[in-house]
Amino acid sequence: MTDLPRLDPRLTPARPDLADERLRGRVEAAAYVPGRPHRIAVPVAPLRRAPDPAAGLDSEALFGEAVTIFDIRDGWAFAQLAADSYVGYLPAEALGPADPAPTHRVSALRTFLYPAADLKRPALGALGLGAQVAVTAREGAYARLDDGRYVWAGHLAPRDAIEPDIAATALRFLGTPYLWGGRSSLGLDCSGLVQTALHAAGLAAPRDSDQQEAALGEVVAPGPSLAGLRRGDLVFWRGHVGMMLDETQLIHANGHHMAVAIEPLAEAEARIRAGRTGPGTGDGAIRAVKRLVPAA
Repeated sequence: MTDLPRLDPRLTPARPDLADERLRGRVEAAAYVPGRPHRIAVPVAPLRRAPDPAAGLDSEALFGEAVTIFDIRDGWAFAQLAADSYVGYLPAEALGPADPAPTHRVSALRTFLYPAADLKRPALGALGLGAQVAVTAREGAYARLDDGRYVWAGHLAPRDAIEPDIAATALRFLGTPYLWGGRSSLGLDCSGLVQTALHAAGLAAPRDSDQQEAALGEVVAPGPSLAGLRRGDLVFWRGHVGMMLDETQLIHANGHHMAVAIEPLAEAEARIRAGRTGPGTGDGAIRAVKRLVPAA
């Protein structure tokens, strides 16, 4: 099997011993298997690069997200996330059945799960923004989920509802700790923040910053002194992305502040270009500015 285009391993469910049946003829593997649909049944599931709790965290999957499973062995599932096609290993205990399909998503930064429609009952856990749930009934101010637990209905929105102001969504995470590979309100990284904001707006987005730079929006050429940018523009460095709140202010999850922070773009650009930064905060000069909605 030669002269085939190189596939991005982050998005390719293939190992030497097995691969997705759909990749037959495109990758070499000892066996090809059809994937089995599941959904995430825990608030946040780590997606690791190897079946080992000490392996690096590449991404996370939120409650209710659809995943395809190709193999389960020794407590780990070889998986591909439906939302962005990312591939890795999930704890098998994080998996639940594919049905019923979610009807709503969590629209609050976080919301608690209760055993009854009563806020005085001990909480059973919490779900973050973007988690997906199947609502089966309404009891007063609460929604009953298919697993019998309850969520305050005011923290839910129909699954297809959108929050069009991506910068406003990003601002809701201000102060959230930086977590390499994170995608939740407990911790996220630069591209996780951007992806979460775009997903809330009903826009598909890849997982990593280099993928986002290649796939999202149209190139904008900033004017002198980085002038002419506007709310929602995405600013890319090598290995880093931030989002403009207005013409001058940038919001980004970064390893310099170890949190989601706001700073003037000019200061961030000078600091990153000079190498005064932390892991996960890019390096060098700005590579691109991308605008999701073309100027009228």
